[in-house]
Amino acid sequence: MDSVTEIFLKLLFLVLVHNWHTTVAGNKYNCDDQLVSTLPQSSFSSSSELSSSHSPGFARLNRREGAGGWSPLVSSKYQWLQIDLGERTEITAVATQGGYGSSDWVTSYLLMFSDSGRNWKQYRQEESIWAFSGNTNADSVVYYKLQHSIKARFLRFVPLDWNPNGRIGMRVEVYGCTYGSEVVGFDGKNYLIYTFNQKLMSAQKDVISLKFKTMQSDGILLHREGQNGDHITLELIKGKLSLLINLGDTKTHPSNAQINITLGSLLDDQHWHAVLIEHFNNQVNFTVDKHTHHFHAKGEFNYLDLDYKLSFGGIPVPGKSGTLSRTNFHGCFENIYYNGVNIIDLARRHKSQIYFVGNLSFSCLESQVVPVTFLNSSSYLILPGKSGEDDVFISFQFRTWNKEGLLLYSKLHGASGGFFLYLSDGKVKISLHKAGKALSDIVAGAGLNNGQWHSVSFSAKRNRISVIVDNDVTSSAHASVPLQIYSGDAFYFGGCPSNGNISECNTSFGGFQGCMRLISIGNKAVDMISVQQNVFGNFSDLQIDLCGIIDRCLPNYCEHGGECSQSWDSFYCNCANTGYKGATCHYSIYEQSCEAYKHRGNTSGFYNIDSDGSGPLGPFLVYCNMTDATWTIIQHNNTNLTRVKSANRENPHTVFFKYSASLDQLQDTINHAEHCEQELAYHCKKSRLLDKPDGMPLSWWIGRTNETQTYWGGSLPAVQKCACGLEGTCIDSKHYCNCDADRDEWTNDTGFLSYKEHLPVTEIVITDTDRPSSEAAYKLGPLLCRGDRTFWNSASFNTETSYLHFPTFHGELSADVSFFFKTTASSGVFLENLGIQDFIRIELYSPSEVIFSFDVGNGPSEVTVQSLTSLNDNQWHYVKAERNIKEASLQVDQLPQRSHSAPPDGHIRLQLNSQLFVGGTASRQKGFLGCIRSLQLNGMALDLEERAKITPGVEPGCPGHCSSYGNLCHNDGKCREKYSGFSCDCTFSAYAGPFCKKEISAYFGTGTSVTYNFQEYYTVAKNSSSHASSFYADMTLNREAITFAFRTTRTPSLLLYVSSFYKEYLSVILTRNGTLQIRYKLDSHQDPDIFSINIKNMADGQLQHVKINREEEILFVEVNQNERMKFVLSSGTEFNAIKSLTLGKMLENSDVDEETMKANSQGFIGCLSSVQFNHIAPLKAALHHSSSAPVIVKGRFTESNCGTLSGADSTSSETTHSFADHSGPIDEGEPLANAIRSDSAIIGGVIAVVIFILLCITAIAIRIYKKKVIYSKNEAKGSENEDSAESALKSELSMQNTANENQKEYFF
Repeated sequence: MDSVTEIFLKLLFLVLVHNWHTTVAGNKYNCDDQLVSTLPQSSFSSSSELSSSHSPGFARLNRREGAGGWSPLVSSKYQWLQIDLGERTEITAVATQGGYGSSDWVTSYLLMFSDSGRNWKQYRQEESIWAFSGNTNADSVVYYKLQHSIKARFLRFVPLDWNPNGRIGMRVEVYGCTYGSEVVGFDGKNYLIYTFNQKLMSAQKDVISLKFKTMQSDGILLHREGQNGDHITLELIKGKLSLLINLGDTKTHPSNAQINITLGSLLDDQHWHAVLIEHFNNQVNFTVDKHTHHFHAKGEFNYLDLDYKLSFGGIPVPGKSGTLSRTNFHGCFENIYYNGVNIIDLARRHKSQIYFVGNLSFSCLESQVVPVTFLNSSSYLILPGKSGEDDVFISFQFRTWNKEGLLLYSKLHGASGGFFLYLSDGKVKISLHKAGKALSDIVAGAGLNNGQWHSVSFSAKRNRISVIVDNDVTSSAHASVPLQIYSGDAFYFGGCPSNGNISECNTSFGGFQGCMRLISIGNKAVDMISVQQNVFGNFSDLQIDLCGIIDRCLPNYCEHGGECSQSWDSFYCNCANTGYKGATCHYSIYEQSCEAYKHRGNTSGFYNIDSDGSGPLGPFLVYCNMTDATWTIIQHNNTNLTRVKSANRENPHTVFFKYSASLDQLQDTINHAEHCEQELAYHCKKSRLLDKPDGMPLSWWIGRTNETQTYWGGSLPAVQKCACGLEGTCIDSKHYCNCDADRDEWTNDTGFLSYKEHLPVTEIVITDTDRPSSEAAYKLGPLLCRGDRTFWNSASFNTETSYLHFPTFHGELSADVSFFFKTTASSGVFLENLGIQDFIRIELYSPSEVIFSFDVGNGPSEVTVQSLTSLNDNQWHYVKAERNIKEASLQVDQLPQRSHSAPPDGHIRLQLNSQLFVGGTASRQKGFLGCIRSLQLNGMALDLEERAKITPGVEPGCPGHCSSYGNLCHNDGKCREKYSGFSCDCTFSAYAGPFCKKEISAYFGTGTSVTYNFQEYYTVAKNSSSHASSFYADMTLNREAITFAFRTTRTPSLLLYVSSFYKEYLSVILTRNGTLQIRYKLDSHQDPDIFSINIKNMADGQLQHVKINREEEILFVEVNQNERMKFVLSSGTEFNAIKSLTLGKMLENSDVDEETMKANSQGFIGCLSSVQFNHIAPLKAALHHSSSAPVIVKGRFTESNCGTLSGADSTSSETTHSFADHSGPIDEGEPLANAIRSDSAIIGGVIAVVIFILLCITAIAIRIYKKKVIYSKNEAKGSENEDSAESALKSELSMQNTANENQKEYFF
């Protein structure tokens, strides 16, 4: 068959299937006939009637016979009006009126339907809407088009509310059309086999549709057998439908040899359920009622070897196909179609294709079981009992989602006691009480709150009680009690009247919510219809003759893999281990980018990012390198330099790269980034990339778009060149790549690929290494992405009538909106989107109040957050609003989140149709003045800047980030504005890093001296002939601010010394006993002021933090964040003509006091960190700017991380790591010398790395252990053990300096 013919036949098949579906479902376009107006009086019935002129036969729309409508004897919620349409009919709409010319009308009602006039089912408009809004007067007609049609014979209108100044009054009409139905009944012992013509059928396309109803929770609906155990089975298991596609012989098939999909729930309710299975090629759609599962069978159907037979209701050969329950179906089928063939019609006409075992009935026997629904915790059912009998037996079935609830209570005859049968934690418990005391407590069953029907049998005879659950002996319990049990005169099912005289019945476990059926007392079945007609018994808040249980986890509204559980009234989402939070696991707990983490103040490290926020992509782990720019680093599985030999076009070397994120996650991250790059190094020896310029490539790489790329590192797309070809620097000018020179020596073409649309590299193919001496090696670096365009994407709104508009926001079931704003205005609307009735709006209502308002059909709702401080302070503030079907929430900055619960049975879909307005409203009123930034809707960023460029009154971008983020710049770092964000200038800080938080520390050896000369810092005319006092006038200080940290075990020590041209000085020393002393000499003719801080021995090897602040004669000293101490200087207030600052040993002779001289004789041996003197950072200048700063260094002076070694400080350290050297030199030599000399070298390298890591772990463990020992000894002994502490410190610093990867060492 040619392809055109095949395509035509497939299209014809699909058209036939479509037309057949339309026929089966009934005529959708003209199904609106009036059904009630032609019915006889006998078709109408009701719970009661006020008089013969108010009988149900007068309840026809727009008719005035009788009293002009139906009214019941008593207006209560237990009344109903019933219509018998004579046969199963498709109902598409209903309409209601009140009683003619009266004050009697119904304001809301329920609609119920049934095939038999028994076992009713409530109609739901949406997933959770039960009630219809009725009339507001007697004569106007309220018409409802049903969202999905009803197929039923009987219809009931159940009034819920009515005119408070009248009574219930109704006239109704029902619209629809006839419904074609072929039914067949199965008794659990029979089944039907259909054999079809294999010439007309293909395993490539199949459509099966049917409806079924049953009271049994298990049974085979459909089975198709094949060879070697292959089969397709549709089976009801515990009230759910399971479609099993099984490839029997797993040895010859792929590992995923079985597909098992489960849909539906509570399908054993004796109501019709529709099933559709569509299979075309490898696409399968499995639909149960309104819920569809689409899946692609990846070739499984190609392996299926199936017979040309379909069996319905059972499996012909028991046990042939696996080990499932294999119970035959007991119930009814309707309208079974296989590829357009009516199977039931063939069976009725006894066609040869049909074979059946057992007796088939072409009718559907209706069950006479009458279920009862306990609607709420105050529902109850009271049934009479025979008082004084010594043999009590009660049985019933129940189904519920609740773990707790009273099933049965009865007072005992002749004793002040009774027994409780109740649910506790999903188990049945019996508790016997006498005079308020529990005599016995027995337990049976488990997990009985799973929504399935469970049977309970309770018996008591004299002093022995027993309970059996699900007729299972293993789920039974028995006990003997010290009391003769005689039955009472009443049994209370589900609860007790709150105003009754049986106060002991009102227990802590509350009333039962769920369904019961088959209630039997003393082996006699209870007639619940008689109870409904008030013949005997009593009840409250019951629905009799229906089970109103619904599965609130179907569909599952828990997002991102959240686990759904439920009670009778609600569902709950367990978001553990999903990476999301909220009532429906909608909102990500992770930031969307490294940029967002950075601006929360985080430092470099591994972070989970969720690039699309609440969207479908999950979180993944990246490394965030927080430098002045923010780099996101994503690793792959092959970062080693890899050698390639013996590859040619016929046998290429192909390598695939798998990243720590999916391609969709990578694409989202790349799209958000400002710039991305990936280093690709290709080393070659007689291995070419291109055969000749513009010729066939010999090696290539493939990126995210799955296209072959022939440009290499440093080059541009669509240019078959390497970087040297663009720059004109190739070793052979005839070629565009170094490797194409084809020389018998190592060279390379290395550089960064930076065209975002092609990144990351997913595959490399090499083909030219099979000639003698031919060899290549490649190395692919991690994917590096810088910045986040969406984080700083902003717009400035300059007039109240200006706004940006975007397409309609679609967040029907869950919606989240987040953004930053800053303003000086007192109010304004941030965002608004309207529907016909629904809307969503977020606004600044007042300077301290943000309101999130919306309507999904239940009336307007508001969530408000009030701030104690003004929000119109021209600083950035963060707003996050979320609305899902359970709740709405609003968060502003770090203020407590406010939330508002949704009504349990209300509208749930947010239906919007207008444009989305940002910064204003459709009415151009209450517009927002200010800036909005990083606007995200359900994780998708809106490009405010692009839209602002073409919108009057709105400008792209928004300046002034430092007012909000300046506090992220620490330790005297200065915030500098950038168009997209800000940076921290650490020039005048003793710290470094993106936020000026990275301590700069150094180890001082014996005799080390660091001297900073002030005269070069200040702008002074060196050749001036003026007097010294005027020459140095600008170096006179009235105040100093000094901070530093140190670690040492040596005393005495000179920590810091500031000298003057006038023989004034400041020295900070440790005395022999470890006391910190500050010595100020501000008058050359007086002795120095000495201030001792004798808190403890500060030469104990621990990190000590010191702050010294002088304001004229007042001195403040703070050590280790202890209380600040205050001192007063007597030697003066001015520090004149300061000359230099020395750390460590003074090398020049100075006129200082004796104690300072003693300290200087030792100098300082240990660690100094983060030294700041006013705006000067001498340690930082010596380490990082030694060539330009006026600093002199003598002795051994090594940069170290010793300032962060203490546990308290290590958490705040700020480290950065580079996964790729952006500017390092390219090795022109042989790449294999160190990396890949041979396979054994690789193995040896791996072993070496493992050994190194183990040694490092051991060393760190020893260090931590030693550190603990030192700490404990020092606490105990103080300064007595200085020698051992010193050696420990030396060891620790030595280890740190050896391991430090950024170590710098200076010798002078």
